Amino acid sequence: MEHQRRSKISDLLKSKEYGKEVLVKGWVRTRRGNKNVNFIALNDGSVVHHIQVVAEVANFDENLLKLVTTGSCLAVKGVLVESQGQGQNVEIQAREIEVYGSADAETYPLQKKGHTLEFLREIAHLRPRTNTFGAVLRIRHAMAYAIHKYFNDQGFFYIHAPIITGSDAEGAGAMFRVTTLDAGNPPRLPGGEIDYAQDFFGKETNLTVSGQLEAELAAMALSLVYTFGPTFRAENSNTPRHLAEFWMIEPEMAFYDINDNMDLAEEFLKYLMQYALDHCYDDLEFLNKMYDNELIDRLKGVIGSSFERLTYTKAVEILMASGQTWEYPVSWGADLQAEHERYLVEKHFGKPVILTDYPKDIKAFYMKQNTDGKTVRGMDVLFPKIGEIIGGSQREENLDALMNRIHEMNIPEKDVWWYLDTRKFGTTPHAGFGLGFERLILFVTGMANIRDVIPFPRTPKNAEF
Repeated sequence: MEHQRRSKISDLLKSKEYGKEVLVKGWVRTRRGNKNVNFIALNDGSVVHHIQVVAEVANFDENLLKLVTTGSCLAVKGVLVESQGQGQNVEIQAREIEVYGSADAETYPLQKKGHTLEFLREIAHLRPRTNTFGAVLRIRHAMAYAIHKYFNDQGFFYIHAPIITGSDAEGAGAMFRVTTLDAGNPPRLPGGEIDYAQDFFGKETNLTVSGQLEAELAAMALSLVYTFGPTFRAENSNTPRHLAEFWMIEPEMAFYDINDNMDLAEEFLKYLMQYALDHCYDDLEFLNKMYDNELIDRLKGVIGSSFERLTYTKAVEILMASGQTWEYPVSWGADLQAEHERYLVEKHFGKPVILTDYPKDIKAFYMKQNTDGKTVRGMDVLFPKIGEIIGGSQREENLDALMNRIHEMNIPEKDVWWYLDTRKFGTTPHAGFGLGFERLILFVTGMANIRDVIPFPRTPKNAEF
Protein backbone atom coordinates (compact mmCIF):
# COMPACT_ATOMS: atom_id res chain seq x y z
CA MET A 1 0.00 0.00 0.00
CA GLU A 2 1.51 3.33 -1.02
CA HIS A 3 1.90 5.90 1.73
CA GLN A 4 -1.30 7.52 2.90
CA ARG A 5 -2.27 8.91 6.29
CA ARG A 6 -4.21 6.52 8.49
CA SER A 7 -7.61 7.72 9.63
CA LYS A 8 -8.63 7.02 13.20
CA ILE A 9 -11.83 5.02 13.49
CA SER A 10 -13.16 7.53 16.06
CA ASP A 11 -12.95 10.25 13.38
CA LEU A 12 -14.42 8.14 10.57
CA LEU A 13 -17.47 7.13 12.60
CA LYS A 14 -18.35 10.84 12.92
CA SER A 15 -17.53 11.63 9.28
CA LYS A 16 -20.05 12.44 6.57
CA GLU A 17 -17.47 12.47 3.75
CA TYR A 18 -19.12 9.71 1.75
CA GLY A 19 -17.19 8.62 -1.32
CA LYS A 20 -13.81 9.57 0.18
CA GLU A 21 -10.96 7.06 -0.07
CA VAL A 22 -9.64 6.24 3.42
CA LEU A 23 -6.98 4.08 5.04
CA VAL A 24 -7.72 2.40 8.38
CA LYS A 25 -5.56 0.10 10.46
CA GLY A 26 -6.63 -1.96 13.42
CA TRP A 27 -7.42 -5.34 14.93
CA VAL A 28 -10.22 -7.61 13.81
CA ARG A 29 -12.88 -8.17 16.46
CA THR A 30 -15.16 -10.35 14.34
CA ARG A 31 -15.55 -11.51 10.77
CA ARG A 32 -18.76 -12.91 9.37
CA GLY A 33 -20.27 -13.29 5.93
CA ASN A 34 -21.04 -15.68 3.08
CA LYS A 35 -19.43 -16.79 -0.16
CA ASN A 36 -20.09 -13.40 -1.76
CA VAL A 37 -19.31 -10.84 0.93
CA ASN A 38 -17.39 -10.60 4.24
CA PHE A 39 -18.16 -8.17 7.08
CA ILE A 40 -15.11 -7.36 9.19
CA ALA A 41 -15.45 -5.43 12.49
CA LEU A 42 -12.25 -3.43 12.92
CA ASN A 43 -11.14 -1.55 16.05
CA ASP A 44 -8.03 0.61 16.55
CA GLY A 45 -8.52 1.57 20.22
CA SER A 46 -9.48 5.18 19.48
CA VAL A 47 -13.12 4.54 20.42
CA VAL A 48 -15.22 1.73 21.90
CA HIS A 49 -17.13 1.28 18.63
CA HIS A 50 -15.86 -0.74 15.65
CA ILE A 51 -16.05 0.24 12.01
CA GLN A 52 -17.51 -2.26 9.59
CA VAL A 53 -15.37 -3.18 6.61
CA VAL A 54 -17.28 -4.75 3.71
CA ALA A 55 -15.14 -6.96 1.47
CA GLU A 56 -16.55 -8.44 -1.74
CA VAL A 57 -15.06 -11.93 -1.81
CA ALA A 58 -14.55 -11.88 -5.60
CA ASN A 59 -12.17 -8.89 -5.31
CA PHE A 60 -9.68 -10.58 -2.94
CA ASP A 61 -7.34 -13.54 -2.94
CA GLU A 62 -8.98 -16.42 -1.08
CA ASN A 63 -5.76 -17.15 0.88
CA LEU A 64 -5.57 -13.54 2.05
CA LEU A 65 -9.11 -13.59 3.41
CA LYS A 66 -8.34 -16.81 5.32
CA LEU A 67 -5.80 -14.79 7.35
CA VAL A 68 -8.49 -12.29 8.39
CA THR A 69 -9.41 -13.86 11.73
CA THR A 70 -10.39 -12.50 15.13
CA GLY A 71 -7.28 -10.87 16.61
CA SER A 72 -5.44 -10.35 13.33
CA CYS A 73 -4.14 -6.88 12.46
CA LEU A 74 -5.03 -5.28 9.13
CA ALA A 75 -4.59 -2.23 6.99
CA VAL A 76 -7.63 -1.55 4.82
CA LYS A 77 -7.89 0.95 2.01
CA GLY A 78 -11.37 1.63 0.74
CA VAL A 79 -14.22 4.04 0.27
CA LEU A 80 -16.23 5.51 3.13
CA VAL A 81 -19.91 4.93 2.38
CA GLU A 82 -23.21 5.38 4.16
CA SER A 83 -23.98 2.19 6.03
CA GLN A 84 -26.84 -0.08 4.94
CA GLY A 85 -26.87 -1.97 8.24
CA GLN A 86 -28.12 -1.06 11.69
CA GLY A 87 -25.95 0.39 14.41
CA GLN A 88 -23.50 2.50 12.43
CA ASN A 89 -23.77 5.45 10.03
CA VAL A 90 -20.73 4.65 7.91
CA GLU A 91 -18.81 1.63 6.69
CA ILE A 92 -15.86 1.03 4.43
CA GLN A 93 -16.10 -0.68 1.04
CA ALA A 94 -12.71 -2.42 0.95
CA ARG A 95 -10.51 -2.09 -2.13
CA GLU A 96 -7.19 -3.31 -0.69
CA ILE A 97 -6.45 -5.35 2.44
CA GLU A 98 -3.02 -5.99 3.90
CA VAL A 99 -2.59 -8.41 6.80
CA TYR A 100 0.10 -7.11 9.16
CA GLY A 101 -0.17 -9.93 11.64
CA SER A 102 -2.40 -12.98 11.63
CA ALA A 103 -3.81 -14.57 14.82
CA ASP A 104 -4.30 -18.30 15.02
CA ALA A 105 -7.97 -18.96 15.72
CA GLU A 106 -7.15 -22.06 17.79
CA THR A 107 -4.82 -20.32 20.22
CA TYR A 108 -5.92 -16.64 20.31
CA PRO A 109 -7.56 -16.35 23.75
CA LEU A 110 -10.02 -13.55 22.95
CA GLN A 111 -12.48 -15.28 20.66
CA LYS A 112 -15.95 -13.83 20.27
CA LYS A 113 -17.58 -14.89 23.51
CA GLY A 114 -17.95 -13.45 26.98
CA HIS A 115 -14.84 -13.73 29.14
CA THR A 116 -14.79 -13.39 32.91
CA LEU A 117 -12.82 -10.53 34.40
CA GLU A 118 -10.88 -13.13 36.43
CA PHE A 119 -9.79 -14.85 33.21
CA LEU A 120 -8.83 -11.53 31.64
CA ARG A 121 -6.53 -10.75 34.60
CA GLU A 122 -4.56 -13.87 33.66
CA ILE A 123 -4.03 -12.41 30.18
CA ALA A 124 -3.53 -8.79 31.18
CA HIS A 125 -1.17 -8.42 28.20
CA LEU A 126 -4.13 -8.94 25.84
CA ARG A 127 -7.06 -7.55 27.80
CA PRO A 128 -6.67 -3.96 26.47
CA ARG A 129 -8.04 -5.43 23.21
CA THR A 130 -11.44 -6.04 24.78
CA ASN A 131 -14.19 -3.41 24.69
CA THR A 132 -14.20 -3.26 28.49
CA PHE A 133 -10.51 -2.57 28.98
CA GLY A 134 -10.32 -0.23 26.02
CA ALA A 135 -13.03 1.81 27.73
CA VAL A 136 -11.37 1.65 31.16
CA LEU A 137 -7.96 2.68 29.81
CA ARG A 138 -9.35 5.58 27.79
CA ILE A 139 -11.23 6.82 30.88
CA ARG A 140 -8.08 6.38 32.99
CA HIS A 141 -6.18 8.57 30.54
CA ALA A 142 -8.94 11.20 30.47
CA MET A 143 -9.01 11.38 34.28
CA ALA A 144 -5.21 11.75 34.50
CA TYR A 145 -5.35 14.57 31.99
CA ALA A 146 -8.31 16.22 33.75
CA ILE A 147 -6.45 16.15 37.09
CA HIS A 148 -3.49 18.02 35.61
CA LYS A 149 -5.81 20.42 33.80
CA TYR A 150 -7.83 21.20 36.92
CA PHE A 151 -4.80 21.99 39.06
CA ASN A 152 -3.06 23.89 36.28
CA ASP A 153 -6.17 26.03 35.75
CA GLN A 154 -6.34 26.69 39.52
CA GLY A 155 -2.73 27.92 39.62
CA PHE A 156 -1.17 24.86 41.27
CA PHE A 157 2.37 23.65 40.47
CA TYR A 158 3.10 19.98 39.78
CA ILE A 159 5.84 18.60 42.04
CA HIS A 160 7.64 15.31 41.41
CA ALA A 161 8.06 13.66 44.80
CA PRO A 162 10.81 11.01 45.16
CA ILE A 163 9.85 7.37 44.70
CA ILE A 164 12.76 6.17 46.83
CA THR A 165 12.61 7.55 50.35
CA GLY A 166 14.19 7.18 53.78
CA SER A 167 11.01 8.12 55.68
CA ASP A 168 7.65 6.49 56.36
CA ALA A 169 5.09 9.26 55.75
CA GLU A 170 2.14 7.33 57.13
CA GLY A 171 3.89 5.62 60.04
CA ALA A 172 2.23 2.37 58.98
CA GLY A 173 5.48 0.47 58.50
CA ALA A 174 4.22 -1.43 55.44
CA MET A 175 7.03 -0.46 53.07
CA PHE A 176 9.03 -2.15 50.30
CA ARG A 177 12.76 -2.04 50.92
CA VAL A 178 15.07 -0.72 48.20
CA THR A 179 18.57 -2.16 48.38
CA THR A 180 21.58 -3.20 46.31
CA LEU A 181 23.02 -5.39 49.10
CA ASP A 182 23.56 -9.09 48.44
CA ALA A 183 20.29 -10.70 49.57
CA GLY A 184 22.03 -14.00 50.40
CA ASN A 185 24.93 -12.54 52.32
CA PRO A 186 24.44 -8.89 53.34
CA PRO A 187 27.20 -7.08 55.26
CA ARG A 188 26.54 -7.14 59.00
CA LEU A 189 27.50 -5.04 61.99
CA PRO A 190 29.24 -6.73 64.98
CA GLY A 191 25.83 -7.14 66.66
CA GLY A 192 24.43 -9.01 63.64
CA GLU A 193 22.24 -6.22 62.24
CA ILE A 194 22.52 -5.49 58.52
CA ASP A 195 25.02 -2.70 57.81
CA TYR A 196 23.03 -0.29 55.65
CA ALA A 197 25.96 2.14 55.64
CA GLN A 198 27.32 -0.10 52.86
CA ASP A 199 24.08 0.07 50.87
CA PHE A 200 23.70 2.23 47.75
CA PHE A 201 22.31 5.26 49.62
CA GLY A 202 24.31 4.63 52.80
CA LYS A 203 21.08 4.13 54.76
CA GLU A 204 17.94 2.05 54.76
CA THR A 205 15.56 3.15 51.98
CA ASN A 206 12.08 2.19 50.80
CA LEU A 207 9.57 2.81 48.06
CA THR A 208 7.38 5.78 48.95
CA VAL A 209 3.95 5.35 50.52
CA SER A 210 3.04 8.99 49.85
CA GLY A 211 4.42 12.17 48.31
CA GLN A 212 2.70 14.31 50.92
CA LEU A 213 5.63 15.28 53.14
CA GLU A 214 7.64 16.47 50.15
CA ALA A 215 4.60 18.30 48.79
CA GLU A 216 4.38 20.16 52.11
CA LEU A 217 7.96 21.32 51.70
CA ALA A 218 7.19 22.72 48.25
CA ALA A 219 3.92 24.34 49.42
CA MET A 220 6.00 26.28 51.96
CA ALA A 221 7.48 28.15 48.98
CA LEU A 222 5.07 27.85 46.04
CA SER A 223 1.82 28.01 48.08
CA LEU A 224 -0.26 25.70 45.86
CA VAL A 225 1.27 22.41 44.71
CA TYR A 226 0.28 18.84 43.92
CA THR A 227 1.96 15.51 43.31
CA PHE A 228 0.67 12.72 41.08
CA GLY A 229 2.77 9.59 41.11
CA PRO A 230 3.08 5.92 42.01
CA THR A 231 2.97 4.89 45.67
CA PHE A 232 3.60 1.52 47.27
CA ARG A 233 2.15 -0.30 50.27
CA ALA A 234 3.47 -3.69 51.35
CA GLU A 235 0.23 -4.65 53.08
CA ASN A 236 -0.91 -8.22 52.63
CA SER A 237 -4.38 -7.04 51.58
CA ASN A 238 -5.99 -9.29 49.01
CA THR A 239 -9.20 -7.30 48.65
CA PRO A 240 -11.05 -5.80 45.67
CA ARG A 241 -9.97 -2.31 46.80
CA HIS A 242 -6.26 -2.65 47.61
CA LEU A 243 -3.16 -2.69 45.40
CA ALA A 244 0.50 -2.86 46.40
CA GLU A 245 1.35 -0.33 43.65
CA PHE A 246 -1.09 2.46 42.94
CA TRP A 247 -1.16 6.12 41.97
CA MET A 248 -1.91 9.04 44.27
CA ILE A 249 -2.82 12.66 43.71
CA GLU A 250 -1.80 14.82 46.66
CA PRO A 251 -2.43 18.57 46.61
CA GLU A 252 -0.93 20.66 49.41
CA MET A 253 -1.98 24.24 50.04
CA ALA A 254 -0.33 26.91 52.20
CA PHE A 255 -2.79 29.21 53.98
CA TYR A 256 -5.68 26.66 53.75
CA ASP A 257 -7.57 25.42 56.78
CA ILE A 258 -9.76 22.31 57.04
CA ASN A 259 -12.76 24.11 55.51
CA ASP A 260 -10.79 25.35 52.50
CA ASN A 261 -9.50 21.80 52.13
CA MET A 262 -13.02 20.34 52.08
CA ASP A 263 -14.19 22.95 49.56
CA LEU A 264 -11.30 22.09 47.23
CA ALA A 265 -11.86 18.33 47.50
CA GLU A 266 -15.55 18.68 46.66
CA GLU A 267 -15.00 21.05 43.75
CA PHE A 268 -12.16 18.87 42.40
CA LEU A 269 -14.21 15.65 42.47
CA LYS A 270 -17.21 17.30 40.81
CA TYR A 271 -14.95 18.70 38.09
CA LEU A 272 -13.59 15.20 37.39
CA MET A 273 -17.08 13.65 37.20
CA GLN A 274 -18.19 16.40 34.79
CA TYR A 275 -15.05 15.94 32.68
CA ALA A 276 -15.79 12.21 32.36
CA LEU A 277 -19.38 12.89 31.26
CA ASP A 278 -18.22 15.53 28.78
CA HIS A 279 -15.32 13.60 27.24
CA CYS A 280 -15.89 9.86 27.79
CA TYR A 281 -19.58 9.44 27.14
CA ASP A 282 -19.30 6.56 24.64
CA ASP A 283 -17.17 4.57 27.06
CA LEU A 284 -19.39 5.40 30.04
CA GLU A 285 -22.46 4.38 28.06
CA PHE A 286 -20.84 1.04 27.23
CA LEU A 287 -19.86 0.38 30.88
CA ASN A 288 -23.29 1.56 32.05
CA LYS A 289 -24.90 -1.00 29.75
CA MET A 290 -22.55 -3.91 30.41
CA TYR A 291 -21.55 -3.58 34.10
CA ASP A 292 -23.46 -1.05 36.13
CA ASN A 293 -26.71 0.45 34.88
CA GLU A 294 -26.63 3.16 37.58
CA LEU A 295 -23.15 4.42 36.64
CA ILE A 296 -24.07 7.55 34.67
CA ASP A 297 -26.82 8.48 37.14
CA ARG A 298 -24.32 8.08 40.00
CA LEU A 299 -21.82 10.44 38.35
CA LYS A 300 -24.57 13.00 37.76
CA GLY A 301 -25.75 12.51 41.34
CA VAL A 302 -22.33 13.45 42.73
CA ILE A 303 -22.17 16.58 40.56
CA GLY A 304 -25.69 17.61 41.60
CA SER A 305 -25.31 17.11 45.35
CA SER A 306 -23.84 19.23 48.08
CA PHE A 307 -21.58 16.89 50.08
CA GLU A 308 -22.80 16.30 53.65
CA ARG A 309 -20.23 17.43 56.22
CA LEU A 310 -20.24 16.04 59.75
CA THR A 311 -17.87 15.00 62.52
CA TYR A 312 -16.63 11.47 63.10
CA THR A 313 -18.34 11.59 66.53
CA LYS A 314 -21.72 12.40 64.95
CA ALA A 315 -21.19 9.64 62.35
CA VAL A 316 -20.51 7.09 65.12
CA GLU A 317 -23.75 8.15 66.84
CA ILE A 318 -25.71 7.67 63.59
CA LEU A 319 -24.15 4.24 63.01
CA MET A 320 -24.80 3.08 66.56
CA ALA A 321 -28.44 4.23 66.37
CA SER A 322 -28.97 2.64 62.92
CA GLY A 323 -30.10 -0.78 64.14
CA GLN A 324 -27.78 -2.37 61.55
CA THR A 325 -25.73 -5.50 62.24
CA TRP A 326 -22.09 -4.78 61.39
CA GLU A 327 -19.31 -7.19 60.50
CA TYR A 328 -16.98 -4.78 62.34
CA PRO A 329 -18.53 -3.31 65.52
CA VAL A 330 -18.78 0.48 65.77
CA SER A 331 -17.32 2.29 68.75
CA TRP A 332 -15.84 5.74 69.31
CA GLY A 333 -12.10 5.49 68.68
CA ALA A 334 -12.25 2.65 66.16
CA ASP A 335 -11.59 3.36 62.49
CA LEU A 336 -14.63 3.20 60.22
CA GLN A 337 -14.80 0.31 57.74
CA ALA A 338 -16.15 0.40 54.19
CA GLU A 339 -19.50 -1.02 55.38
CA HIS A 340 -19.91 1.91 57.79
CA GLU A 341 -18.82 4.50 55.24
CA ARG A 342 -21.17 3.14 52.59
CA TYR A 343 -24.11 3.06 55.01
CA LEU A 344 -23.66 6.75 55.75
CA VAL A 345 -23.43 7.64 52.06
CA GLU A 346 -25.89 5.25 50.45
CA LYS A 347 -28.53 4.67 53.13
CA HIS A 348 -28.45 7.54 55.61
CA PHE A 349 -27.63 10.68 53.61
CA GLY A 350 -28.02 9.50 50.01
CA LYS A 351 -25.05 11.59 48.85
CA PRO A 352 -21.27 11.92 49.35
CA VAL A 353 -20.17 12.61 52.91
CA ILE A 354 -17.13 14.41 54.33
CA LEU A 355 -16.21 13.29 57.86
CA THR A 356 -14.00 15.49 60.04
CA ASP A 357 -12.43 15.53 63.50
CA TYR A 358 -11.24 11.94 63.83
CA PRO A 359 -9.72 10.50 67.02
CA LYS A 360 -6.02 11.39 66.95
CA ASP A 361 -4.97 7.83 67.79
CA ILE A 362 -6.19 6.42 64.47
CA LYS A 363 -4.68 9.18 62.33
CA ALA A 364 -1.18 10.12 61.17
CA PHE A 365 1.25 12.21 63.22
CA TYR A 366 1.09 15.29 60.98
CA MET A 367 -2.63 16.11 61.47
CA LYS A 368 -3.58 19.37 63.22
CA GLN A 369 -4.74 18.70 66.78
CA ASN A 370 -8.01 20.13 68.04
CA THR A 371 -8.20 21.86 71.42
CA ASP A 372 -10.16 18.93 72.93
CA GLY A 373 -6.89 16.94 73.08
CA LYS A 374 -8.67 13.90 71.60
CA THR A 375 -9.35 14.67 67.94
CA VAL A 376 -7.53 15.99 64.89
CA ARG A 377 -8.62 18.06 61.89
CA GLY A 378 -8.68 15.16 59.48
CA MET A 379 -11.21 14.91 56.69
CA ASP A 380 -12.27 11.87 54.67
CA VAL A 381 -14.52 12.08 51.61
CA LEU A 382 -16.82 9.05 51.35
CA PHE A 383 -18.45 8.01 48.07
CA PRO A 384 -21.18 5.53 47.18
CA LYS A 385 -19.92 2.02 46.29
CA ILE A 386 -16.33 2.96 47.20
CA GLY A 387 -16.29 4.25 50.76
CA GLU A 388 -13.29 6.51 51.34
CA ILE A 389 -12.05 8.10 48.11
CA ILE A 390 -10.08 11.03 49.62
CA GLY A 391 -8.24 11.32 52.93
CA GLY A 392 -6.73 14.59 54.07
CA SER A 393 -6.28 17.05 56.89
CA GLN A 394 -5.16 20.41 58.04
CA ARG A 395 -1.52 19.84 58.98
CA GLU A 396 0.02 20.56 62.38
CA GLU A 397 2.06 23.73 61.81
CA ASN A 398 2.95 24.25 65.48
CA LEU A 399 6.45 22.91 66.17
CA ASP A 400 5.88 22.02 69.84
CA ALA A 401 2.62 20.18 69.13
CA LEU A 402 4.25 18.28 66.26
CA MET A 403 7.30 17.35 68.37
CA ASN A 404 5.06 16.02 71.14
CA ARG A 405 3.15 13.92 68.63
CA ILE A 406 6.21 12.36 66.97
CA HIS A 407 7.59 11.46 70.41
CA GLU A 408 4.25 9.92 71.40
CA MET A 409 4.32 7.86 68.21
CA ASN A 410 8.00 6.91 68.56
CA ILE A 411 8.99 8.45 65.22
CA PRO A 412 12.78 9.07 65.23
CA GLU A 413 13.48 12.80 64.98
CA LYS A 414 16.52 12.14 62.81
CA ASP A 415 14.26 10.67 60.09
CA VAL A 416 12.12 13.81 59.82
CA TRP A 417 14.52 16.61 60.78
CA TRP A 418 13.90 18.35 57.44
CA TYR A 419 10.11 18.22 57.94
CA LEU A 420 10.44 19.76 61.40
CA ASP A 421 12.55 22.56 59.88
CA THR A 422 9.51 23.85 57.98
CA ARG A 423 7.85 24.46 61.36
CA LYS A 424 10.94 26.31 62.61
CA PHE A 425 11.37 28.63 59.64
CA GLY A 426 8.29 30.59 58.57
CA THR A 427 5.60 28.09 59.52
CA THR A 428 2.02 28.71 58.43
CA PRO A 429 -1.35 26.94 58.57
CA HIS A 430 -1.66 24.61 55.60
CA ALA A 431 -3.70 21.63 54.48
CA GLY A 432 -3.89 18.93 51.84
CA PHE A 433 -5.38 15.59 50.85
CA GLY A 434 -4.68 12.39 48.96
CA LEU A 435 -6.90 10.93 46.24
CA GLY A 436 -6.23 7.31 45.33
CA PHE A 437 -6.30 7.40 41.53
CA GLU A 438 -7.48 3.80 41.13
CA ARG A 439 -10.34 4.35 43.59
CA LEU A 440 -11.39 7.33 41.47
CA ILE A 441 -11.26 5.16 38.34
CA LEU A 442 -13.28 2.44 40.10
CA PHE A 443 -15.98 5.00 40.77
CA VAL A 444 -15.95 6.54 37.29
CA THR A 445 -16.00 3.20 35.43
CA GLY A 446 -18.36 1.25 37.68
CA MET A 447 -15.90 -1.65 37.81
CA ALA A 448 -16.07 -3.71 40.99
CA ASN A 449 -12.43 -4.73 41.44
CA ILE A 450 -9.46 -2.37 41.64
CA ARG A 451 -7.37 -4.90 39.67
CA ASP A 452 -9.51 -4.01 36.65
CA VAL A 453 -8.73 -0.29 36.54
CA ILE A 454 -4.92 -0.43 36.34
CA PRO A 455 -3.20 -2.03 33.34
CA PHE A 456 -0.98 -4.43 35.28
CA PRO A 457 -2.10 -4.91 38.90
CA ARG A 458 0.47 -5.59 41.62
CA THR A 459 -1.07 -7.56 44.50
CA PRO A 460 0.25 -10.10 47.01
CA LYS A 461 1.78 -13.08 45.14
CA ASN A 462 1.17 -11.39 41.78
CA ALA A 463 3.69 -9.36 39.79
CA GLU A 464 3.14 -10.89 36.35
CA PHE A 465 3.69 -8.95 33.09
